[in-house]
Amino acid sequence: MTGVMVVTGGSRGIGAAIARLAGRQGYAVCVNYRRHQDAAAEVVQSIEDSGGKALAVGADMAEEADVKRLFRIVDQDLGPLTALVNNAGIVSAKGRVDEMTAERINAIFALNVTGYFLCAREAVLRMSTKHGGSGGGIVNISSAAARLGGAGDYVDYAATKGAIDTLTVGLSREVAEEGIRVNGVRPGVIETDIHADTGQDLDERLEAFRTVIPMRRIGQPEEVAEAVLWLLSDSASYVTGTTLDVTGGR
Repeated sequence: MTGVMVVTGGSRGIGAAIARLAGRQGYAVCVNYRRHQDAAAEVVQSIEDSGGKALAVGADMAEEADVKRLFRIVDQDLGPLTALVNNAGIVSAKGRVDEMTAERINAIFALNVTGYFLCAREAVLRMSTKHGGSGGGIVNISSAAARLGGAGDYVDYAATKGAIDTLTVGLSREVAEEGIRVNGVRPGVIETDIHADTGQDLDERLEAFRTVIPMRRIGQPEEVAEAVLWLLSDSASYVTGTTLDVTGGR
């Protein structure tokens, strides 16, 4: 067995693809979900059907008590943690900054930024040699929006991903001597349901993006998953503090 992995937001899209690939590669996987219990159960079943071990844990990563509970369950049911994929996130309806409320901004930062920090903290407490752990890896899912800014669409979402890029660099340098590698992945336009959360037609939105992507196609969740699992593998043993673009060249 490769180890024990937590995938936050693992019930759908990129998170589900990461969880499935991790299961095939020998990880015991905790599939976290907030609302989509049935989808998380399907991911767990697919891992188990292929001979792997997995469990689904419902928890809101923006809530500290929920984060602590999830990691305690992993300790008890799967064993010592070796990998964390910070993936859970939200995006709000398309809008300009001058239309945004404090409620909207606070909600997106609570999950997309505070949640990542809380999960990273719990992972470091378990994996760091300073705390008696045996090392491990963290991959933070960012977004090409961190570079592009999300103007006219979701500057708040883009700003959260910019914060995650900084978290990746800073945390990687804090724990590099403690056996933990910390990297990020910036997906570009990937065919997932999150685009529907902007309030736009999914097919129309994806088609509009296609014209500005040098490869002239939309990415698939499985392509992001491959990058994540590579970063967590021994093949990337000298890679830390790096964020890898998976964007089709954009």
